[in-house]
Amino acid sequence: MYKVRRWVVRHARGFERLYRVFEPLLVKLHPVWQRIGYGRAEVPVRAVENVVKGVLFDCRMCGQCVLSSTGMSCPMNCPKNLRNGPCGGVRPNGHCEVEPEMRCVWVDAWEGSRRMQYGDRIQVVQEPVDYRLQGTSSWLRVVRERAEASRQPAEQGAAR
Repeated sequence: MYKVRRWVVRHARGFERLYRVFEPLLVKLHPVWQRIGYGRAEVPVRAVENVVKGVLFDCRMCGQCVLSSTGMSCPMNCPKNLRNGPCGGVRPNGHCEVEPEMRCVWVDAWEGSRRMQYGDRIQVVQEPVDYRLQGTSSWLRVVRERAEASRQPAEQGAAR
């Protein structure tokens, strides 16, 4: 997994492009997810997400994916679960103080973000992890959020 994870970071721009195509397709399926019921869709979607993101990013299924903001390097792979940058223990060679054989996920995140078109998103401070979402699909959560956001302006316009 570690070698694949590192490879993905080196190809962050391509994965960013792939996600920019994939996300709108998922959002267009909102009526399908709604008809099925998000609760019932959660199990199969979560299983697919876990396999895909597990292989590519060594995903921990935190339910709050920030890969597009962290150079395709998952911050949950940090032994300290740091969500907004490295600790003070990064070794001079860029490796982790807790797991010396592993490069710091934040060193990888910075390098991956430099390859991405929207790499400046690494500068945005992330919300703390909500552990109640652990093990849930971040894909479905994003779909619900996007569908809700697009519905609100339409409802506001109709109210005028």
